[in-house]
Amino acid sequence: MKIIGLIGGMSWESSAEYYRIVNEEVQQRLGGLHSAKCILFSVDFEEIERLQRENNWAKAGLLLAEAARSLEKAGAELIVLCTNTMHKVIEAIEAGTGVPVVHIADATAQKIQNAQLATVGLLGTKYTMEMDFYKSRLAAKGLNILIPDEADRNKVNQIIFEELCVGEIRQLSRQYYQTVIHKLMEGGAEAIILGCTEIGLLIKPEDSPIPIFDTTEIHAKAAVELALAEKRE
Repeated sequence: MKIIGLIGGMSWESSAEYYRIVNEEVQQRLGGLHSAKCILFSVDFEEIERLQRENNWAKAGLLLAEAARSLEKAGAELIVLCTNTMHKVIEAIEAGTGVPVVHIADATAQKIQNAQLATVGLLGTKYTMEMDFYKSRLAAKGLNILIPDEADRNKVNQIIFEELCVGEIRQLSRQYYQTVIHKLMEGGAEAIILGCTEIGLLIKPEDSPIPIFDTTEIHAKAAVELALAEKRE
């Protein structure tokens, strides 16, 4: 079993889900008392979120690349960045480490393709929904991406940062997200990507009339798949 290096803290609420999922997946695959070999580097999200607001992605990339190097020095054999938004700086992280980095959008796109779907709605932070770094990665895999209108993007983003990232789960916010999902479905979405690692805390499969793809679960399980893959000669 390879050692998984987790860059977490963005937010710690979803990082805890990563830890749970990787351990449950290893136990399910190997049985017995098996659990995941993993190392967590948890950043201070306040610092990262401030750099996001200031549009200082370069500095954020340096901070996360240093976290990846620390994990590699500690023995990590693959890196998982436990957030969708900060994949905007994935190139800096990849350049800063010599071990594989599991890309959350690639893992998600593969799951959607396996389900033979093509047009999907994307929910996430404003950065993820509006910037090109994430949507272009999905589009390169042949997916057609739909996003909410501006007012809904603002509200979806607000709920993430002001509620989900601090552990608040509100029924009214769940209902709001369900309304947004219905709008995306009416616009042609065949499924919904929960493109923020906190959204899965609020929206479950039963909350959507069309399939949802929870990036937290997909990403964590993809890491386990790589960690347990047999080395090829």
